[in-house]
Amino acid sequence: MAISQATEGLSDPRLLEIIDKLVELNIGDTVALPQLLVVGDQSSGKSSVLEGLTGLPFPRDSALCTRFATQITFRRALESNIVVSIIPDKNTTNEDATRVKAWRKEGMTSLGRKEFSSVLAEVHNVMGIGNVSSGAKKSFSDDVLRIEVSGPKEQHLSVVDVPGIFRKITEGVTTQVDIASVRAMAERHMENPRSVILAVIPANVDIATQEILEMAKVYDKEGRRTLGVLTKPDLVDRGAEDNVVNLVRGTSHRMNLGWCIVKNPGQQDLKRGDDFDRHALEDAFFKTGAIWSKLDRTRVGIASLRLRLIDLLTEIVRKEFSNVRADVLENLRASEKRLKALGPCRETKDQQQKYLLDLATHFQVITTQALEANYGYNDIFDSRPSLRIATAIVNRHDTFSEDVREKGLTMEFKATKKRSADALDVAAPKLNAGNAYHPNPNPPFAVPPTASNPESWDRCKKLKMINSDSTKPEAAAPSPFTLPLQQLLATRYHSTVDDLDDLFYDEPLRACPKMGVMDWVEKEYKSARGFELGTIGTSLLQGMWKKQSSKWENLALGFTSDCIVLVHSYIRDLLKEICEDTRVRSGLLSVLMDMLTERYKRAIDQTHFLLQVERHVLTTNHYFTDNLEKCKLHHTEEMVKEKTQSIDKVGDVIKVTDLHQASNMSNSESTIQLLHDTLKSYYKVARKRFVDNICMQAADYHLVRGPDTAVKVFSPSFVSDLTPEQLGRIAGEDAFTKRSRTELTRQVESLRKAKKLLAMV
Repeated sequence: MAISQATEGLSDPRLLEIIDKLVELNIGDTVALPQLLVVGDQSSGKSSVLEGLTGLPFPRDSALCTRFATQITFRRALESNIVVSIIPDKNTTNEDATRVKAWRKEGMTSLGRKEFSSVLAEVHNVMGIGNVSSGAKKSFSDDVLRIEVSGPKEQHLSVVDVPGIFRKITEGVTTQVDIASVRAMAERHMENPRSVILAVIPANVDIATQEILEMAKVYDKEGRRTLGVLTKPDLVDRGAEDNVVNLVRGTSHRMNLGWCIVKNPGQQDLKRGDDFDRHALEDAFFKTGAIWSKLDRTRVGIASLRLRLIDLLTEIVRKEFSNVRADVLENLRASEKRLKALGPCRETKDQQQKYLLDLATHFQVITTQALEANYGYNDIFDSRPSLRIATAIVNRHDTFSEDVREKGLTMEFKATKKRSADALDVAAPKLNAGNAYHPNPNPPFAVPPTASNPESWDRCKKLKMINSDSTKPEAAAPSPFTLPLQQLLATRYHSTVDDLDDLFYDEPLRACPKMGVMDWVEKEYKSARGFELGTIGTSLLQGMWKKQSSKWENLALGFTSDCIVLVHSYIRDLLKEICEDTRVRSGLLSVLMDMLTERYKRAIDQTHFLLQVERHVLTTNHYFTDNLEKCKLHHTEEMVKEKTQSIDKVGDVIKVTDLHQASNMSNSESTIQLLHDTLKSYYKVARKRFVDNICMQAADYHLVRGPDTAVKVFSPSFVSDLTPEQLGRIAGEDAFTKRSRTELTRQVESLRKAKKLLAMV
């Protein structure tokens, strides 16, 4: 039978041709494409049905039986031509894919049984398949054989055939693995929701026992896209014909697309070679039988089946074409995004270095914007508030300044105005509870330590805030400088970073009493005074200053620790934003960590240095003298107020003699008052100087804006200094990434071609 007679008229050939080209591009691996799928058991007569539909003389030699999926396409063209090619499996290597694609047969105008058998033998060789006994690596292949028949009389038709299902192995030919492989191949095609399943089943078997129908039900639960094709009606037992008739008429085992029945050539017919008319023999069989002649003629014979398939294919293509276009575009966007996430190819050292140089440059551009608070230049600062590093550090500066002012004193100085008579007035940090840059709502020791919290209790002992011999909180003996445990104050406001835990300092503070300071000054004075007369000894002032500013260490180290957390979190978060490859990020941080830790330690060391400097009392700031004079003036005003009298029509007056009697202090009292005022005046000057120095030197210079800070480590110069081995460890691609890149590159290329094809409609 001539191939040109194998198809009937078909509308919308343009749409079908585009779908066919999408299959050729392997788009079916990522997008469900409309198709006619022929499935059945090896002994179901499937090959004869396929031959009847396509006119191609499929060989019946067991050595050349179908061992791969075959797509057969008919297309109208000005000249007759037959092209045979292979579409490689998507999981094959680039080398094998190139080799398989290179094989091609074309220029044929006809394909007889002998020629077809010769072509299939070559296909088996190219795909590397054969019998187990011959030493072949595999018996079946996931590659797809593509046969394209075109000519002036052809109409578009496309069907896909998969190897027949089988359950028993043939010694030296197939294995148990082959059984599972063929079944999986059929299921992959059947699960396509846009495919029409042609389930080929012998009419002389019990339909209820057919595995192919059970497989179809799995992927077509409502039976909307399964068409049953019955074969071998001549082998139906006498008396069982009514069961077959009921199937075709739809009165039993109903399916949405119904059933068709065909009569394949018998063995005697095949022996005659091409000297027989299949259609005439089939037509005569169904017309002469008393039972078969009563069936609907649109459901009987291969010609009717072909027309039915053409209608089904046209319908499904029309219905699904817009959805196919949408799926192609969606998959293209997703694949391009995944490919972009892998970054550029990094197989060679030059590629690896360029990749890291681009990352480092991008990192520094964003860092410059972040340090200048130019948040409007990049949307990344909206999606990642933690990258607003300048704002985060400045906010922490303010908190540190406030903490030193409110918590930095060991004893509260005597107020210049009348204060509350409360024995304790614990200062709380003035923080905005909603501040995004203070993510830790419960800083260390915000909840007081208790007997049920032994860790915090032990740390309290280390700070000597309780009696080290105590075993219970209630056993702690209070002293002028030992407060209830509820009065512990936090020095940290940001959670510790795990990989830098050893660097951080998070010891809490005792709140300071705001009454009784003069008793403390007197005690210190009387325990350390020398032979000075009316003056303050340097060593005495130095000792008292050391005690009065002792809390600065906890506050300053807590502040620097928080700044390190902010900077390190910034580096990690920014790397995560600009580099989606977890392996690259991990490799970078591994190499960067030593350099970052070195800079973090410099900030800690600078903090210790400034703390050491501030142990010594020294200033040239004239505000110290101004503050001291204000204290003296305040004392004078207080004494005068006590002797002031109010006289009608005159106002407030004081007697001159009362002025001489106003100041009646002993030498010690005068020195104690002067000592208090000197400490208070110096504290105001030193506190502001200390806060500025810590913020400018420890945090800003060593961590943020200095010439060699942590945020400037990952730079192009850093990348340039990496050895080839380091480049490979950091930026080199592992086997999984290489495979992913190869697959995605091939996929994106095919989807882009598909997009162009679909844009033509």
